[in-house]
Formats: sequence, structure tokens, C-alpha cells
Amino acid sequence: MPNKSVFIEKLKEAAASVMPVVLIVAVLAAFWVPLQTDLMLAYVIGAAFLILGMALFTVGSDISMSQIGTHIGAAMTRSRNPLLIIGVSFLLGVAITMSEPDLQVLAKNVPAIDTTVLIIVVAVGVGAFLALSMARILYRISLRWLLVGFYGIIFLLAVLADRDFIAVSFDSGGVTTGPMTVPFIMALGVGIASIRSDAKAKEDSFGLVGLCSVGPILVVLILGFIYHAGTDAEVTMTAVSYGDTVALGHGYLKAIPEQLREVAAAMLPIAGFFLIFQVLALRLKSRPFFRILIGLIMTLTGLMLFLTGVNVGFSPLGFMLGQKIAATEYQVMLIPLSALMGWFIINAEPAVHVLNRQVEELSAGAISARAMGLSLSVGVAAAMSISMLRALTGISILWFIVPGYAVSLALSFLVPSTFTAIAFDSGGVASGPLTAAFMLPFAMGVVQALEGNVMTDAFGLISMVAMMPLITVQIMGVISVLSSRRGISKAKEPQFTDNDVIELWEV
Repeated sequence: MPNKSVFIEKLKEAAASVMPVVLIVAVLAAFWVPLQTDLMLAYVIGAAFLILGMALFTVGSDISMSQIGTHIGAAMTRSRNPLLIIGVSFLLGVAITMSEPDLQVLAKNVPAIDTTVLIIVVAVGVGAFLALSMARILYRISLRWLLVGFYGIIFLLAVLADRDFIAVSFDSGGVTTGPMTVPFIMALGVGIASIRSDAKAKEDSFGLVGLCSVGPILVVLILGFIYHAGTDAEVTMTAVSYGDTVALGHGYLKAIPEQLREVAAAMLPIAGFFLIFQVLALRLKSRPFFRILIGLIMTLTGLMLFLTGVNVGFSPLGFMLGQKIAATEYQVMLIPLSALMGWFIINAEPAVHVLNRQVEELSAGAISARAMGLSLSVGVAAAMSISMLRALTGISILWFIVPGYAVSLALSFLVPSTFTAIAFDSGGVASGPLTAAFMLPFAMGVVQALEGNVMTDAFGLISMVAMMPLITVQIMGVISVLSSRRGISKAKEPQFTDNDVIELWEV
């Protein structure tokens, strides 16, 4: 069983992530936009489900997904068969992505694309690029040029693709770098990198997550050329009114078995993969084997609670709140309000603090964790405010995404490759669960109230947030490079006192 103190720590982290948004909504409901008591109660219960679900899911994922990735990576490493490694990596990428909670939330919110179709297409995209990532490690392919090449193709397709699919495609790339896929992919990459014995092997294990997030963008854009059913679909999200607490309780009790079935179906492929590998190759002893099984059960339970809280209480209220504020004469206040929410969400995200420490260590202290955290907070707050500006005005996301990625790719030529790899790996750090669970429905409510196009004006929020670390981390990398150069020049420059005789000619 997992350590009790670890679960309590994860519970505190989840509460720290969720409570700032809960408090902001409570203040808005009390002083600006009155909301029905039953909806607020459903929201509070949903928040509790989110906190408990995120804690269970995180602990379970740590002791199951990370371990499965490590063991399968080690088994494939022993085979030293490149085709086997690449083929199995594709299947694993598909299986693990289908159970990603952020993707589940996004897919249910997209009105124009069938939920199952979107999940499968995105999972195939991740699988294909996980296989490519393994090939990159094995054959020492440059990450920088892969990113430049594929983003060039993406921008070309974005110009030609159905406009209803553009924002959703970039959001799909943001949600796949979540708490389920990241630890699994990172563990798998480290195992495969161990095949190589050269000095750059460990460095090449970075960048896997960033490259895998390219796949969903590409395949969803391609989907726009062949999938046309439902592109005029209306948003069906509504906040259900409950007559009393008994009806509210029934609402949650009805949702739990529905979510359990969906989560079990989503997690079945990766669980089946693990059991097949256990029989054919791993043959783990009973203690680590049952520990992983317990972790899978905790992951399933946590994901079920998380999605129940999101679908019953959290997302519907965010949607309604956005609608109500957009219907007032103070619509412009949505921009600073979104920036405020973004600031608190990113500050409360535990993975962000890990990233900040990682950059501080990588820069040998030239960039402090505090400076890194401040820059990320400003970046995400700006991303949220720009996203809300888009929701209010209908400005195309391409006006922001194309320059943003162009700057990110240009910066990759100015910083050490490790900074670029970490930057592109970190897109999912900023776009955490609350971005998909609350901020996206909030923006959808705004667009719906203004009778805009939800597919083009609301979606894209996740991708805007995910793009910020790409720029921020690499800017910090530039600062680190400049600081190190100044340090070298100062070290080489001789120091003289007033009593020293300086000879300006050679003897």
C-alpha cells in the first residue's frame, strides 16, 4: 500500500490547486453574479470530488504508470530490437493516452466532434509520435529540427484546414501532456535511452513529451479534412437545477457508475498491456506486481471521482458563470478576471514548482526558482487574458499561436538543447486539470452568451496556456547563457590595483 503521508501530501497539493478558483467563484457569486444555492452546493461537492480524485489519481499513477513505463522500457531495452521498441511504443502511446483525464474532459466539451472519435484520433497521434521519439533516441535525430519541420507542416495545414478544427487541434496537443502520460512517457524514455552509452543519451531522453504533443495537433488538423459531421453542433452543456439535497445526491450517485464504466473502458488497454508483458517478459514478483495493481485501482478510482466532480458540479457552473458575466455590461472585466484566475492556478500547480527547481539546477543557479515561477505566472496570466479577449472579439487563434511558436522555435537556436527539450516538455505543466475542467467551460459560456462560434473563439485557451512555458523557459535559457558568458569574461579579465604597473608593450 502507498505511504499514508504521501497521500496526505498529494491531498494538500490538490486542495491548493483547486481552492483558489473555488474562493474566486464564491466571491463572484456573493458580490457580483448571484448563483442558485443548489448549483453552488453542487459546485462545492464537485470541488471536493476533484481534490480527492486528483490525490488518489496522482498517488496511483506514481506507483502504477511510472513503474509500468520503467519495467516495459527495461524489457524493450533488453531486446535491443529497434523495430520492436518502435512498434510497442506506438501501441503503448495509444493505450496510455486514452486514459488521460484532461483529454477525457476536453473531448466531452467539443460539440462538433464525437467524443470517442476525438479520443481515438488523439491517442493515435500520441502513439505515432511516441514511436518517432523512440526512433529519435535510438538514431540520434535532432529534436530541434524535428520540431521545426513538424510545426512547419502544422502551420501549413492550419491555413488550409477547416477553421472549426484549428483551435481544438492545438488544445488536443496541450491536454495530452497530463498526469497520466507524462510520468509514463518519461520513464519509458529513460529506459530506452540507456541502450546508448554516449554522453548525450541522457540529454536525448528529454523532449519526449514535447514531441508527443505535436502528434495530436497534426492528426486533428488532418481530421478536419475528412470529418465534417456535426461541425454546426450546438453546445449542450447546462447546469442542472436540483430541488433539494436529496435530488443533488441522486445526481452524483447516478453519475458515478456512468463515469466508472467510461474510465474502466479507457484504462483497460494499458492494464491489458501490462498483464500481457507480465506474462511474456516482465514476470515481476508478487509484491511489486500487486503494488502496481493497487496503483491501477487507485488511478481508476481517482479518475472516476475527478470526472464525476467535473461533469456534475465544476464545469457546468463554470459555463453558467461565464454566461452570466458576459450578459452584464461589464464584459471587459472578464479579461483581468481570467488573468487573476490564471495567476492563482499556475501558482498552485505542484508540477510548476518541480519545473522551477529543474530550471534552477540546469542553469547552475543563474535563474532562481522564484524568478522562473514569477515569469511563468505572468505568462499564464497573459495567456488567459488573451484567450478571454479572443472569446469576446472572435480574433483567430492563428494570430497568436503562429507568432508564439515561431518565437519558441527561433529561441531553440539560441539556447542549449536541454533547455529547448525541457521547455517543450513543460507545456502540460501550465495547462493543468483546472484549465480544461473550469477555464475552458468558463470561456465557452462567454462565447455562447455572445452568440459567437464556440469552436473557433472558446477553444484554443488550453493551447495558449501550454505555449507559454515554451517561450518562458527558453527566455530563461537565454538569460542563463548570457550570465555564463559574462561570468567567463570576468574570470578572464585581469584585475589590477592602483599600485600595479601595467605594461602596454611586449619585451
